[in-house]
This record gives sequence, structure tokens and C-alpha cells, in this order.
Amino acid sequence: MRGALQEIKRGAHELLVESELVEKLKLGRPLRIKAGFDPTAPDLHLGHTVLLNKLRQFQLLGHQVVFLIGDFTGMIGDPTGKNTTRPPLTREAVIENAQTYRDQVFKILDPSLTEVRFNSEWMEGLGSVGMIRLAATHTVARMLERDDFHKRYASQQPIAIHEFLYPLIQGYDSVALKADVELGGTDQKFNLLMGRELQKQHGQSPQSILTMPLLEGLDGVNKMSKSLGNYIGINEPPQEIFGKLMSVSDELMWRYIDLLSFESAQTVESWKQQVAEGGNPRNIKVGFAREIVDRFHGAEAAQQALADFEARFQKGVLPEDMQEVSLSSLNGGLAVPLLLKQAGLVSSTSDAIRQIAGGGVRLDGERVTDKGLIVSMGATVVAQVGKRRFARVTII
Repeated sequence: MRGALQEIKRGAHELLVESELVEKLKLGRPLRIKAGFDPTAPDLHLGHTVLLNKLRQFQLLGHQVVFLIGDFTGMIGDPTGKNTTRPPLTREAVIENAQTYRDQVFKILDPSLTEVRFNSEWMEGLGSVGMIRLAATHTVARMLERDDFHKRYASQQPIAIHEFLYPLIQGYDSVALKADVELGGTDQKFNLLMGRELQKQHGQSPQSILTMPLLEGLDGVNKMSKSLGNYIGINEPPQEIFGKLMSVSDELMWRYIDLLSFESAQTVESWKQQVAEGGNPRNIKVGFAREIVDRFHGAEAAQQALADFEARFQKGVLPEDMQEVSLSSLNGGLAVPLLLKQAGLVSSTSDAIRQIAGGGVRLDGERVTDKGLIVSMGATVVAQVGKRRFARVTII
């Protein structure tokens, strides 16, 4: 029991209420572990997998995971962390994205211990009377306790009535699924608590809540997000995943390992000890990058990604103290001359064009011959001008 609880709490931010979960674990039956995902974008990134990894841990402990696709709530738009009303998705977009989610999650989860559900199953049957009754369970004042709603109200930003329904519906999902435990990011705490309250009102044992930290993106500051371009998609090419992980700072590397690696806590602690005693953190980063690529593309792809990385970077004798630069994209990307100027590698775009014409510019070790070449948003490249000017540039 103690070992199972320690595994469940590993890497988590908060467990509410721990004593209740202990009692549920004593029941000796598989618990129903719920996590909901709104299919607002077709691709999952490593930030999403923080929750998926924890679901996998529950499965390894013998519990049943309910992977809830919020096809109904996806058409409302989750207001969490937003200062404006999110545009609702079309039914067609929700269905397309939901199918992509299903295809991707089983790279982590065990299909035999995963129940995939859609909340339209019960929400469409609830009807207008049921929705009014659901809305009557909470007051506007209670909804304004939620941090993002409170901030928008205080700053006189508009809040649409339907946005108040989102946490109510997410809470009602827990009633419909009879969830024992619900997982979510730290920004979802209000919604998760709503599930507990509604379960009590329906005579159910309230679910335990496990909140997981939000994973920072490649910029090390903002939450990993496709819209910010600081993400690593699980369906990206192996070389892209490997290269992006190797570009993560040594400090942020431990955060990624703690939240994403399947290695034991003891193993991770031994790695930290090695580095503390003078070991090169790059060696740890290489092993971690291989683990992540292996998970989503297989061992052979991971080995090839490592070989490609070493051929491109190590044999090119790149400087250890290379500057790290994040540049904002224009229309989804940045032209190489402008990239070089903004990265401080050339004095002007005209200088960059001259350097390209003279064969003195390389991206990831490959000579650039086209001055109109665009580096896409989300990409990380090593830019080189001449023999001594380098920068690792991420386009955001």
C-alpha cells in the first residue's frame, strides 16, 4: 500500500484528499481513474504526456483508466487560463481531432486497461431541463472564485454565460463516469473540485484529486503550447524530438526528466548525484532523449537520431558555450537573413545575404545557399556564420 501511494504521488503537485484515496486503495478493486482531454488541436505534445504518464502508472498498479475525450466541452472551449472567450470548435473539427488523440494515446497507455469515452454520450441526452438543473447547483459568486474568471471580471473583460457551464460539465462527467480519482494540471483544480461537489450531491463517494505540474516549453518560461511554438510533438520526426530535447537547458532538463522519464526515482537520483560530482549533464540528456524517441518511434529510430545528432554536432566541433536565442516568428517562420541578424551573428540582413552568397552560413551543419530559406516556427537550429560565430536558435 505504501509503495503504491508513493508511486502515485511521485512527481505530482497535490493529492486531495490523501486519506480518502488510501481508503479506496484498501477496497482491493481496480479504481476508475479519469482524465479528460478536449480535442482542441490534432496533435499531442510532451506537456500532455505528463498526465498520460501518470495514468500509465495507475495502470501498472492494476487500475482502470477512463480516457475522456471532451467532444461536447470542446465545442464550448475551456476558459482555463484565458483572458478572452475561446472560439468554439466545429463538430467536424472535434471529431477529427478526437480520432487523432485516440491514435496517439496508446503509444503510452495499455489499451486493455483503457476505457475511451466521449462526454457527448451523456451531455447530449441531458437536455435543456437537465442543463438548467445543473446550472442551478452553483452561484455566479462561486464561479467568480475561479482565478481566471475573477481576473477577467475585475479587469472588465467579457465572460460569456456558456463559459460558466464548462466547469459544471467537467464536474458532471465525474458523476456520469463514477470516477474514483481524477487527474488534471494545476490550472484545473477548480474544475476537479467541482466534480467532488457534484458527486456528493448525487450520493456518490467524492473523487480524489491528483494535480500534476504544468510542463514548461523549450523557452523554459511558458507552459508548453503549440500556439507558442515552444512544444515537442510526440508525432514529430525522431531527429526533431532528439534535437529539441538536447537544446533544453541543463537546469530545465531535470524538470523534464522528473515529469517524463519512466526510469525509477532511484535511478534519477543517481544521475543527479553524478552531475553534482562533476559529471557532464550532456550524457544524461542524451540518454533521456533516446528514451523519449524510443517511446514514440522505437529503439532503432532512437539510435539513428543519436547517430544523426552526433554526426551533425559533435563532429562539427560545436562550442560548448554556444548562446541560446529565442526569436519570434513572422507568419509562421523567419527568413534566414533576418534570423542571423536578430541572433546577433551578422551586423545586418545585407551582411547575412553576402555571407550566404559566399558560402559562409550553415544551419545544423548544412550550407545555406538560398537567401529566401524560411526556418519554421517551433524549429530549433544551430546557426553558424564563418568558423567562430554560432547560436542555437529557437523560432517561437
